[in-house]
Amino acid sequence: MKHLSILLATLLFSLALQAQKQTVSLDNITRDGTFYARSVRGLRSMSDGIHYTTLEEGKRIVKYQYATGKQVAVVFDLEKEMKGEYDIKRIEGYEFNGSETKILIYTNAEYIYRHSFKANYYVYDIQYNELKPLSENGKQQIASFSPNGEMVAFVRDNNLHLSKLKFGTESAITTDGEYNKIINGMPDWVYEEEFGFNKAYDWSPDSKEIAFIRFDESNVKEFAFPLYQASYPNNEEYSLYPGQYKFKYPKAGEDNSVVSVHVFNIKNRTTKTMDIGEETDIYIPRVRFTKTEGKLGIIKMNRHQNYLQLMIANTNSGVCNTVFTDRNERYIEQDVLDNLQFMEDGQHFVYVGEMDGYNHIYLYTMAGRKVRQITSGQWDVTDYLGYNASTKMFYYQAAAKSPMQREVYAIRNDGKKQIKFSTVEGTNSASFSKGFKYYINYLSNTTTPTLVTLHDGKGKQIRVLEDNKVLKERVAQYEISPKEFFSFKTSEGVELNGWMVKPLNFDTSKQYPVLMVQYSGPNSQQVLDRWSIGWEQYLAAEGYMVACVDPRGTGARGEEFRKCTYMKLGKLESDDQIEAAKYLGSLDYVDASRIGIWGWSFGGFMSSLCLSKSDVFKVGIAVAPVTNWRYYDSVYTERYMRKPQENASGYDDNSPINHVDNLSGRLFLIHGTADDNVHYQNVMEYVDRLVQAGKQFDMFAYPNRNHSIYGGNVRNHLYKMKADYLLRNL
Repeated sequence: MKHLSILLATLLFSLALQAQKQTVSLDNITRDGTFYARSVRGLRSMSDGIHYTTLEEGKRIVKYQYATGKQVAVVFDLEKEMKGEYDIKRIEGYEFNGSETKILIYTNAEYIYRHSFKANYYVYDIQYNELKPLSENGKQQIASFSPNGEMVAFVRDNNLHLSKLKFGTESAITTDGEYNKIINGMPDWVYEEEFGFNKAYDWSPDSKEIAFIRFDESNVKEFAFPLYQASYPNNEEYSLYPGQYKFKYPKAGEDNSVVSVHVFNIKNRTTKTMDIGEETDIYIPRVRFTKTEGKLGIIKMNRHQNYLQLMIANTNSGVCNTVFTDRNERYIEQDVLDNLQFMEDGQHFVYVGEMDGYNHIYLYTMAGRKVRQITSGQWDVTDYLGYNASTKMFYYQAAAKSPMQREVYAIRNDGKKQIKFSTVEGTNSASFSKGFKYYINYLSNTTTPTLVTLHDGKGKQIRVLEDNKVLKERVAQYEISPKEFFSFKTSEGVELNGWMVKPLNFDTSKQYPVLMVQYSGPNSQQVLDRWSIGWEQYLAAEGYMVACVDPRGTGARGEEFRKCTYMKLGKLESDDQIEAAKYLGSLDYVDASRIGIWGWSFGGFMSSLCLSKSDVFKVGIAVAPVTNWRYYDSVYTERYMRKPQENASGYDDNSPINHVDNLSGRLFLIHGTADDNVHYQNVMEYVDRLVQAGKQFDMFAYPNRNHSIYGGNVRNHLYKMKADYLLRNL
């Protein structure tokens, strides 16, 4: 009886605790950051490899010791050094010069597109305790120290400038820069968005030269959209008459910028044009100096992006020689651009490519001769992390165990010795100190919020930097439905991976509505073993099952799986999402008549297309969707589809705008009117076709919002609106 009483008391206590738990609200997801995992960001290894710095509270740059974690010094304190001379309220970013005697900081950043921004830069001299503005002639962009720390290059008004710190002089390297016409040292819109960078210049290692890309976008057509007063920010100047924003945006099959490569000699103040060939309909997505004086590496790609050349330019003569080529029958992903690295010995370079059908590390001589393939196997290297010359080890992240996980490894340059650093399953990434004496590992999985740990170069854990203990305690106060992974085979015999979150108080005897979430874009992944508590937990509390499936075309499963969607973007992906819906509908606890699908951007394109290809979906929500690939930009679209002039059926057969007659279910379209990426045009033209086809649908537009649709109360409103829509229609 005593034991029974104890058991009963324990059970009642457990039930009482359960009753006290909260369910996830929309405010938790969109406003409060309740489940946001803390991390360690902005940490920079110092050149000695045994210290690092962090930016704390936007006020101080603090130096720490890796081994002990003890604070060594406050390198810069904004409140102490300001002395009221300059109006700097917060440091937003910083970098040291090579000798770590000066710091370049920026503040008042004014963002333009995804990566680009203007800011006020300042130079702080540590030895003399002196802070000076980099320039007093207007905000600057992408400022950077020369390797010797004596100069700073930056862009302003589309021109490249040079500041000599010792003499306090500023001079223009280029003078022909003009908005919507000529850009020097900084990419145009499509390069920034699709080649993922905002700095199109590079210092030579000896600080004698600056190489830069010049973009002539004169023949690129302009795209314009209206700007309203709205709020966050409030545009008072448009209170009565809307304004207009115009920028150069090359759509698929249209003219791109004509690019050229130039090298400025600082001593002679002369600029030499590099001979990259007569063909102008090409891409130059990177320029990077080699370790040899007077030798510049230029990456050149054809318009189809299936032919990559590494050219080595003689900066004195401008003569370029191609030392390496990568040809692919389909395309080369832009990820390779930052994974082509010149080694410190000046004799070799590293390239991460798909030459054997999987993404692996290769070592080449500077003459382009392959030394060897470093990694191999039926799995993908997902990130190249560097090379340690003293131990002759390459470091990388890979999906070697499962496409749904990531591990960190090192392998000797002969490929014979491999070390696995990751000890806990999930998604691991690492940041190594200079010299590879230490590294910081970032781990998360479905049950572990970001865990940041410091390790020595052999993998031994030294200490925990962030364990998110507070978040774990907070999560324990909520009813959370666990994320369960699953896989299934389609009718074509393709195995697909997915996850599901079942409703709270799940009962196998009941049938539940399902909302499928997905992105589905090329080389993307949503089905990953990583920490995330989002909208799916709110829906689970409201009685929905939420599921996600990565279709063909997504990443970490080799080249064939990734590129089988080539020339027919959307076809196989939508086929797979429809198959996933049918699989889910076959489960005993799913109501097959109440399955919905939603997505954002490429995911919105998929939601729209799926509703025209099958009646398996009752509801579709498409946020900022591409509705016609002819409306999207040249670099991204043509990489996967070639030009519409070459592949008209690939474009037209798989764009939702051409399938409005077959639309079934209830469709909800949502878009921002100031979306510079996926233009509002996509929805407006789609709406017209739907209307003419006599199809009923719902639509909502957010004034002045870009592709991310946020600002003020916007994000909370968006998710509340979507939730209400599902409640009414699913």
